[in-house]
Amino acid sequence: MQEKIHFSNSKGNKICGVLSNPTSEINTPVIILCHGFTTSKDSSTNTQLEKNFNNHNIATFRFDFFGHGESEGNFEDITISEAVDDILNAIKYLKDKGFSKLGLVGSSFGGISSIMATSKTDDLFVLVLKSPVSDYYEVDTKRRTKEEIEDWKTQGYVIHRNSKGEEKRLNYSFFDDFKNNNAYEAAKKIKIPTLIIHGDEDKTVPVEQSKKISNIIENCKLKIINGADHKYSNSGEFEKMI
Repeated sequence: MQEKIHFSNSKGNKICGVLSNPTSEINTPVIILCHGFTTSKDSSTNTQLEKNFNNHNIATFRFDFFGHGESEGNFEDITISEAVDDILNAIKYLKDKGFSKLGLVGSSFGGISSIMATSKTDDLFVLVLKSPVSDYYEVDTKRRTKEEIEDWKTQGYVIHRNSKGEEKRLNYSFFDDFKNNNAYEAAKKIKIPTLIIHGDEDKTVPVEQSKKISNIIENCKLKIINGADHKYSNSGEFEKMI
């Protein structure tokens, strides 16, 4: 059974999600699916994982981060901390509904948000990260010059262009918030079984970040997909990732 629901983040914004439970029972495991930056709960990864998990009688809960998809909030105000809050409130929502065995899957931006969230809760039994950002400062300073970052700070926002060519404002608070989210430090607190999947031709998020964090997380397996980019766009790579 698939059900569209809304829950609130800590600021009172309504966050939209889809709960898909093939058993209609609350004692089934449920996996929270967290999308990447500028995408949504309806990403190809999330919808395919939903089908696969449901086929094995595992429930899923995919939701839109603050300022994304059908959730409330202005995209320009998104930060990692905001996304972490969304995840923690998704966990609370599911626990309040009676679910007790919760897992978490995070992609890219949803990856670092999932790392940080996992370090702040004892309510998860498994963590999976697809091409996760572990160090957003490194990622952003490689694609922007010092002058561009200073202009971002001075102006207060930049125009962010997503993969579809759509342009949206993104406030400097996104960059400033990096200092509050050190994934490598957070990883030291993660004790649950963790799986990381990353392509070694990823030009968006260096695979070296996943190599580093996989050595920090206590119980972690790293699966590198040779030749794969950030979107697993070559033939057969998406299926290998899934």
